[in-house]
Amino acid sequence: MITSDYHGVDVTSPSPQNSGEKQWQFDTRRIGDDLLELSCGGRWCLDQDLPAAEVVMADLGDGLRRLSFNTAQLSAWDTGFPAFLRALFILCAERKVGIEQEGLPEGVRRLLALAAAVPEQETAKRSSIRRGLLFRVGAATIVFLRGGPEMLYFLGEITASFGRLIRGRARFRLSDLWWEIEEVGPRAVVIVSVISFLVGLILAYLGADQLRLVGAQIFIADLVAIGMVREVGALMTGIIIAGRTGAAFAAQLGTMQVNEEIDAFKTLGISPVDFLVLPRMLALMLMVPLLTLYAGFVGMLAGMLVSATIFDIGMFEYYTETLAALELKHFWVGLSKGSVYGAMVAYAGCLRGMQCGRSAEAVGKAATSAVVTGILLITISASLMTIIFYRLGI
Repeated sequence: MITSDYHGVDVTSPSPQNSGEKQWQFDTRRIGDDLLELSCGGRWCLDQDLPAAEVVMADLGDGLRRLSFNTAQLSAWDTGFPAFLRALFILCAERKVGIEQEGLPEGVRRLLALAAAVPEQETAKRSSIRRGLLFRVGAATIVFLRGGPEMLYFLGEITASFGRLIRGRARFRLSDLWWEIEEVGPRAVVIVSVISFLVGLILAYLGADQLRLVGAQIFIADLVAIGMVREVGALMTGIIIAGRTGAAFAAQLGTMQVNEEIDAFKTLGISPVDFLVLPRMLALMLMVPLLTLYAGFVGMLAGMLVSATIFDIGMFEYYTETLAALELKHFWVGLSKGSVYGAMVAYAGCLRGMQCGRSAEAVGKAATSAVVTGILLITISASLMTIIFYRLGI
């Protein structure tokens, strides 16, 4: 409750013996043909049975064009008085009656102005609705183009941080690195196992449907082994990590932005990239290749299960064909792609987290943008690496 002093009178809560008694009054006086002065006196507080604005407006009569106030006899007021006046002003606006607020206390005028103010966010929202499609497309294009230099700058900061790490000058806690390794590695095994098993099963069925036409079901082992170890295992693991870990990185760093913790690191002379980004980059670059190998193994088990139960291929025969199909280069390709995908996911998550705004809504947008950016970078890098390896004959 807001209370105010008027003419030196104490306006704290009334004494118990006066509580509930009518201590307010108002009177009207005509000044000219179209001006009416409303005199308010006594205590206009919420503990009083204040009049309704509609009742007062009905008593003012017709032909009214302007309304002024005289509060010389006003002894005390709280939020009940501005609420009454606000409702009265709305009714006057409907009748096109002008309001002269000079006779009101300064505090009341400020509260009324604050109540009548339109929030800036709502104004921006309404103005954005009126903007055309061409304007929105242009604004989105400008934001996209401005994002390029920011991404390059952040990439440069990460490169400099790795340089400091090589020279032994990077500042971060090893406990944070081990915690991130546990978070992005062992705790992701379950979801990677499920997805990899199902993908291996799909590859086996898809290949068998075509190989059965030429009586070459045994080559299901080649298809599943090479596909999972070389391409699909790394790709599915990268996408899983992008949705699981990339969004978590963005939310964690975004929340730290909202709480001004990153600003505190800068004030203390600690590089946020070294202390926060570098452990996350290292954790993903170390663990995603291992998860890629694990995903390939689980996918091959799924292919073996399908071949043995559906297409009558013996497990030993499947195992022998898998060993014959796999070469060391396939493992190196899968490991290299897993490392790159892990770096892309960590880069996208940390980038969006460091770019996060200062609100809860911004944290949600940062997490969403981290997933989209991470998957986009994985797709681009997968295409480029596939072309490079094909040109090199690997």
